Amino acid sequence: MQRPAKGKTPRRPALKKTSHTQKDPVGVYCRIRPLGATDEECCIEMISSTTIQLHAPDGIKANRNGEYKETQYSFKKVFGIQTSQIELFEDVAKPLVDDLIHCKNGLLFTYGVTGSGKTFTMTGSPGEGGLLPRSLDMLFNSIGPLQAKRFVFRTDDKNGMEIQGQVDALLERQKRESNQQSTVPKTPQKPDPEFADMISPEEACKCEGVDEDSCYSVFVSYIEIYNNYIYDLLEEAPIDPIRHKRPGGDTPLRIPELIPPQSKILREDQNHNMYVSGCTEVEVKSTEEAFQVFWRGQKKRRIADTQLNRESSRSHSVFIVKLAQAPLDADGDHILQDKNQVTVSQLCLVDLAGSERTSRTKAEGSRLREAGNINQSLMTLRTCIEVLRENQMCGTNRMVPYRDSKVTHLFKNYFDGEGKVRMVVCVNPKADDYEETMLVMRFAELTQEVEVARPVDRPICSLAAGRRHRNQAFRDELSRRQEERPGGPNNDGSVLNQLLDSLPALPACELVDPTDEQILPRLIEVLERRHRIRQMITEQYTRTANTLKSMLQEFDGHLMAKENFIHEQRGKLGEKDKIMFNQKNEMDRLEKKSKMLEYKIDILQKTTNIYEGDKRSLQQELESREQRLQRELSERKRMEARMQGMVSDTKHQWEKECERRVNAKQLEMQNKLWVKDEKLKQLKAIVSESNNKPQRASREKDQPRAPEKRSRSPLPTTGTPIRLHHRRSHSAGGERWVDHKPLSNLDLDTVMQPIIPNAIKVSAANEKALSKCHKYVLTHQELASDGEIQTKLIKGDVFRTRGGGQAVQFTDIETLRQECPTASSRKRRSSEDGPGQHDGNKMDWNDRENRVSCPSLIHLG
Repeated sequence: MQRPAKGKTPRRPALKKTSHTQKDPVGVYCRIRPLGATDEECCIEMISSTTIQLHAPDGIKANRNGEYKETQYSFKKVFGIQTSQIELFEDVAKPLVDDLIHCKNGLLFTYGVTGSGKTFTMTGSPGEGGLLPRSLDMLFNSIGPLQAKRFVFRTDDKNGMEIQGQVDALLERQKRESNQQSTVPKTPQKPDPEFADMISPEEACKCEGVDEDSCYSVFVSYIEIYNNYIYDLLEEAPIDPIRHKRPGGDTPLRIPELIPPQSKILREDQNHNMYVSGCTEVEVKSTEEAFQVFWRGQKKRRIADTQLNRESSRSHSVFIVKLAQAPLDADGDHILQDKNQVTVSQLCLVDLAGSERTSRTKAEGSRLREAGNINQSLMTLRTCIEVLRENQMCGTNRMVPYRDSKVTHLFKNYFDGEGKVRMVVCVNPKADDYEETMLVMRFAELTQEVEVARPVDRPICSLAAGRRHRNQAFRDELSRRQEERPGGPNNDGSVLNQLLDSLPALPACELVDPTDEQILPRLIEVLERRHRIRQMITEQYTRTANTLKSMLQEFDGHLMAKENFIHEQRGKLGEKDKIMFNQKNEMDRLEKKSKMLEYKIDILQKTTNIYEGDKRSLQQELESREQRLQRELSERKRMEARMQGMVSDTKHQWEKECERRVNAKQLEMQNKLWVKDEKLKQLKAIVSESNNKPQRASREKDQPRAPEKRSRSPLPTTGTPIRLHHRRSHSAGGERWVDHKPLSNLDLDTVMQPIIPNAIKVSAANEKALSKCHKYVLTHQELASDGEIQTKLIKGDVFRTRGGGQAVQFTDIETLRQECPTASSRKRRSSEDGPGQHDGNKMDWNDRENRVSCPSLIHLG
């Protein structure tokens, strides 16, 4: 058999939000817990009733300016360490309970780091009840005599309420009582000692303005969100019987075991409100009964011992108080059997788990996973608040990620305008929690800027007000009159007897004589008189009843008019109250803004004073620097004048020195030319003597002429033999030398060759070679003016510079020159007349050495 195909669920149209909807900011309060020890360092200071200041403790890194930054945070109200639980309840939770009774939803949650006092603020302790028990006590004190009988209101599976008749409710009560008697022993249940005397009678409070023409019923549920899963703390764990065999036998042994709790899922009802599907909702009729239900679920809540808290909450707990109310009928006696007239409002009291750092708690294993899920859910809550704030302030339409966490998904409707939202930020002033407290303060400051739409008032029932009171007054009057009757309930007979006594007495009706004609006429006359009197009494009673009825109708009309007038006045009063509330909020906002502006003005004034002081100091420093600069300029001018004089003097001295050196050089050159002329004369004499042997000369002339080598100096063939030995160069010494010979140099094989032992030979100067030696010599070759190759030995000293490099200061130049006398003799033969001819085989040579001292400086490195 095929199942019929299910059609797709049509998309639900989005809710249209009017632009004129009034909004209220999220109320954020701050509570400071006392320090654990008197010697602990405190990092929080309460400046006023709405502002606190955080001081960075010792050991925290300073900011860029090197100073510790002090930050201030403002709240709707700040509660110090001396604040009692009743004071906190009066300001925070009491308005939410009042709204709950007036059919408005509310959300209250505590937020803070581990060990900041969130659970104490929400639950409290014996003698110091927290927000949750005081809210329940105020609720039952307000609606106690107006509650409906048990099971008249009944929850359905879709987050709604149904109304049962009196008979059905009575049958269900009897059924539940019989089941409890069969399963629970008949022992008196005592209240749990954990909640005994939690609220003193002097601190009990009550809500004003409760609608007495309605019946109420309270349902509570308790859930926890653990590792992003929802668990019902009031669910009775079912027993799973498992058969086991006894050892050594075949008889089965039943061992009951508890099935682990199953996680619940979130659903959306027909009004687009989120609820936990399948969650247990218990109807309670008193504060003590609600306490017992709460404590039963509290014992199942997951807590653990960590490094920061002995009883650290490892889950987010949500205690939901649901109030159902329905109006009475026109007689004020029974509840209207109309489901559309039932109004359900709820108050969620949330104890969020504390954010913590694993580096401080040293969590491992399951504790580490729990901490990660807690921090992730709190981060999702922060992200949702940031997106809401951005959408409201910047006009964007970003999607709020409610579904990323069960906490935010469950309370989605509250942020969308289904009730008031209030948060109590609990902080621990000890220095160890400074960084975590800074993050909590930033989140609280961010949350205050989010606005939530104000919930709409429920429609007023069309029935007349005061029905319960009139019905009760009628019953009281009826019972009073029944008690005033002499015969009690049978007093109607005496009244009838009194009426009968007021009628004419009947005459004697005994007929003794059949012929008596007086008794019957007399009796007829009396009966006629009685009938006339009875008609008169009936007519008078009818007139009086009609008059009374008209008076009652007129009275009802006046009463309805007065009630309508009162309702109109209440509406106007409500509008005036709204206007006053808006004006008060506007005044508070302007006052807060003015305080903030005053604070900013003060800061700007201090900054201006600091800048003015800096400006004056900078001006003084500028003036002093200008004076110093003027002095330095005048000093520089004097130095320039002095240097110009010294330069002119030095120039004059050098000109004289140069002139002297030129004269000395000219004299030296003249001497050299004279010596050369003398040598040329001697060579001419030798040549002339050799010319006297013509045969030998002709033979030598006929022989082929050997090619000349310009790179070698030939030895003379005649004359005194020359002793071949190398002269030691001036470069030889005790220091170590760098012998720099470029690769382009030619080997001339001159007699005068420099010999430098233990020298480092390089083809290019480098810092490594210079760092190991003290002396430096450079072999340089160039072409002289007469076409011969001239070799220069440029020598210098090596020393270190201040920058870590090497420098060479040249101090001496040795010149090695090789000359060919043949070329010069040819030139002279071409210029002179005579038979003097030069013999090509006989070569004159000249090896000369010139030394020039030329100090110069080069740097390497």
